[in-house]
Amino acid sequence: MDLDWADGAHSTPRPAALVLLLHGLEGSAQSGYALETYRRLARYGISAVGLNFRSCSGSLNRGARLYHSGDTDDTRFVIRTLRARFPDAALGAVGFSLAAVSVPYDLAAGARHMERGLARLYVRRLLRSLQRKVRARARELGSRMDVPRALRARTFYEFDDAATAPLHGFRDADDYYAQSSSAPWVARVGVPTLLVHADDDPFLPAGAIPRAAAAANPVIRSHFTARGGHVGFVMGPPWRRGYWAEARVAAFLAGRLATVEPALPGA
Repeated sequence: MDLDWADGAHSTPRPAALVLLLHGLEGSAQSGYALETYRRLARYGISAVGLNFRSCSGSLNRGARLYHSGDTDDTRFVIRTLRARFPDAALGAVGFSLAAVSVPYDLAAGARHMERGLARLYVRRLLRSLQRKVRARARELGSRMDVPRALRARTFYEFDDAATAPLHGFRDADDYYAQSSSAPWVARVGVPTLLVHADDDPFLPAGAIPRAAAAANPVIRSHFTARGGHVGFVMGPPWRRGYWAEARVAAFLAGRLATVEPALPGA
């Protein structure tokens, strides 16, 4: 696993607050939304580090696995490592697409939803990236997945059924989706958490957003908006664009981890 530290964070011996950033599918710890979040956190004096999921840093993972939506082992390991290295720091986390911001809460519903309309453009681009990694490691992974079928896949379901599920110990794509979807866990969240999601997110139908569970959980603050797309939430005129989700996330984390209550960005 590769970690990318925001400027100076790795050399700060005793940061008061540290945030771990988790990127989305086929992104990296240097995706645009990640860099914007680091900048926003720095304004509050909060250090940040981004975890690159396996194979997403620019170097292929050497183990007989990649990553998937329900994989929490690597994140748990990194959090424990950060706690050991920075025992006095207040620790927070933010995730994009695979966690907290623009989450595909119901993976099966999301996979079906993305087989229609303009969402297919996202699918095509992301599948090409995933298939390049499968092709590059076909010799090592061929015994654990159906490589030819994965390379022919035209939908997330087809790829997950041929590659993601068998590679990571699931019976099939349906089993993977059932075990890895995050919606059933919303009611059980016990750590103060901010959820941000848009009704027009192409990765998930609006009806699959767990509004009732989020509203019933006292530690969750949710912002479910009509517009924002997938990890979009752009605000302001074209010549002075702002990124509302990143600003809102940084403000929320600053309020939880720091001693000052930050001014929150407007919608």
